[in-house]
Amino acid sequence: MKMQFVVRNAVFCLALSRLIIPFTAHAQSQVLGEVKLVGKTKADKTSGVWVDGQYLGYVMELKDDKKILLMPGEHEIAVRQAGYTDFTKKVVVEPRKKTEVEVVMLKDPRTRLPTVTSLVKLKVTPDRAAVFVDDAFAGTVAEFSGVGHGMLVSPGKHRIKIALAGYQAFETEVNLLAHQKMTIKTNLLQGSITQAGASIKQE
Repeated sequence: MKMQFVVRNAVFCLALSRLIIPFTAHAQSQVLGEVKLVGKTKADKTSGVWVDGQYLGYVMELKDDKKILLMPGEHEIAVRQAGYTDFTKKVVVEPRKKTEVEVVMLKDPRTRLPTVTSLVKLKVTPDRAAVFVDDAFAGTVAEFSGVGHGMLVSPGKHRIKIALAGYQAFETEVNLLAHQKMTIKTNLLQGSITQAGASIKQE
């Protein structure tokens, strides 16, 4: 009799857990708010987006299944593009409401291209990942991939980092000669959503 009670109790607990887990996920989704980024120019649409310091992707792709859903409260949005000044804005997210932010990227007058350059091409998956050169955001992998595309940098030593939320970041150091062309190939390894800062280093 006691064994029968234990079995029935276990079945009841299992059934209850199946009800609670979906309900919890549903309840959480009910309190989230959406932030929609809108850009008009190519620079606006292809700039990288950070929310509270976490890189999410570029403006144009953050919609549908990649739309930005945040917990209620204040959040800081930063949008960056090489050669442009950072666009930053603080937004207050409310449950089940959409907040629209118009992104306007302005040319940085301080930007000067080197007179002598080297070319770095990227073959990296996923191509949504952000690219940093000496800790400065340069763009996304997609911008520096394929025929006729590449990243112009000054000759010499540079530290290149490729990062995306949910993946382990990749880092490597290059020492480039003037007019040299090189290709960096790698596939980012999946990790937790917080692992964009954890790096795999290649010397």
